[in-house]
Amino acid sequence: MKSKIKVFFIIPNLCAGGAERVMSFVSQNLDPDRFDVTLIVIGFKKDNKYNIAKIPVLYLNKERVLHSFMALIKILREQKPKVVISAISHLNIFMGYISLLFPNIKFVGRHTIVSIVDKKFKAENKKPIKKRISKKLRRPLGFGYKFLDIILCQSTDMYNQMKFKSKVPEHKLKIINNPITDNFILKTDATKQDELVKFITVARISKNKGHKRILNVLSKLDYPFQYTIIGDGIEKDNVLKLIRKLGLENSVVYIPFTHEVPKHLAESDIYLMGSYSEGLPNSLIESCSVGTPALAFRAPGGLNEIIEDGVNGYLVDNESEYLEKLQQSHHWDKEQIRESVYRKFNKERIVGQYEELIVELSTK
Repeated sequence: MKSKIKVFFIIPNLCAGGAERVMSFVSQNLDPDRFDVTLIVIGFKKDNKYNIAKIPVLYLNKERVLHSFMALIKILREQKPKVVISAISHLNIFMGYISLLFPNIKFVGRHTIVSIVDKKFKAENKKPIKKRISKKLRRPLGFGYKFLDIILCQSTDMYNQMKFKSKVPEHKLKIINNPITDNFILKTDATKQDELVKFITVARISKNKGHKRILNVLSKLDYPFQYTIIGDGIEKDNVLKLIRKLGLENSVVYIPFTHEVPKHLAESDIYLMGSYSEGLPNSLIESCSVGTPALAFRAPGGLNEIIEDGVNGYLVDNESEYLEKLQQSHHWDKEQIRESVYRKFNKERIVGQYEELIVELSTK
């Protein structure tokens, strides 16, 4: 009988987030007859927001990725996995340097960042000179990426940035999209319980996610609505302050975290995205998977690979166009919306691509 391929998935923590959701889902859905999978979490079990029941999970209980160096070295030496897959930039850089100590192990980093190109946003959020100097001094650490065997890109935009801007050799780059997880089923006509127009955004609350420009648009609508914001983050207080300033307190529902995201998406009429850049937005794919269309600003990071204008939503260039779309009447086909993402991001297709990559690397 052929032995299983030993694979490690490594993540900083299992707090609520897109990378955490994808890593926990893919690691649990690889074929158990072919792969021996372990999920290693740098952080703590108490922070876990995901149900991990199909595979062993090892918590290192470290506050920071750097503090896990000796523990990871020990585990890799003892367990000798064939392939290690990490996610999130600072951990990928870290694993790149660790890979120099283990030439017989293949290291894969799942990249998560696409650069913002919006000039106005970049000008308004320019970092102080001290931080810019500090970033330049730390830049050599980023070379750790170059030591990885493969860098996984979530979208074509991400692939192109890594190839042309970061100068990563093409043979080290591979595109694998994010999968739709098991909890998202097509909504029914009975899902909507009232006539009030319902909008929703599910995202970390940071400047990059663009909650503020969504709120600015909503404040100009001339009909009643409910806008649900699900997520937490460093910009939460500023976003809540803006809600009060715009007089939207009675129209906005704020939920820091919930396990009922599929239910909230299904009960909504339109998913609103304000992001200035994305990797490949899970929440946008998930919204379409339940039959809820999306409205987003045109931005780098796979949005144009998900949204098909007039089929499952719209991409617009500015706040005026955003408002115009919200004021128009549209007839949406929920089955067509769901099919538009399922044919590209279904679990079987995406997990199969991970399995093919692991098998290919394990034979090199």
